[in-house]
Amino acid sequence: MNVTIVDYNSGNISSVINSFEEVAKNNVNIEVTSDLSKIKSSDKVVLPGQGSFKSCVGALNKISGLVDTLNEFAINNKKPLLGICVGLQMFADVGYEEKETKGLGWIPGKVSKIDNQNGKYKLPHIGWNQINILKDSKIFKDIENNSHMYFVHSYEFVPKDKNLISATTEYSSNIVCSVEKENIFGTQFHPEKSDKTGLKIIDNFIKL
Repeated sequence: MNVTIVDYNSGNISSVINSFEEVAKNNVNIEVTSDLSKIKSSDKVVLPGQGSFKSCVGALNKISGLVDTLNEFAINNKKPLLGICVGLQMFADVGYEEKETKGLGWIPGKVSKIDNQNGKYKLPHIGWNQINILKDSKIFKDIENNSHMYFVHSYEFVPKDKNLISATTEYSSNIVCSVEKENIFGTQFHPEKSDKTGLKIIDNFIKL
């Protein structure tokens, strides 16, 4: 089986690569590339994202044909795709970081700044926080509710369809930290930085 981590120059993804390679342990071929033909032929795709919504969308669009290839992979062919952090946020129709920017439009909704309640909550939201698992998501198999995950973000994804939310975390308000729509999965937290629990989520995704 081939799992492709999309490398589109969106910041340092070495921890994502290391975690997937650790979980895969030679049973699964982990490829890190922006080569369209390799992405098309892979069994699963991971879309990481670091930095701002605008910069990540811009980096995706800079690689000719990449957005179309991801659309074909996830929307037309319905193959499993996992978005991490800004990778999840880009599923939205639109994001408002820096300036209004069009997203991939896979899951209707928007990405807006976390309400820090006039400075009561620090932004970015950095560190470990408990997640509240709302539904029986495939990537949460054998993960205990209220497990701690590692977060780094100032913006949150607000999907229109609340039934697609698979987990939330409490920070200033109830923030969406995981979504699942058929073959499309996304986590706002970083499974690759969330110790053994995070590795289990990666393992669940690989084993889908």
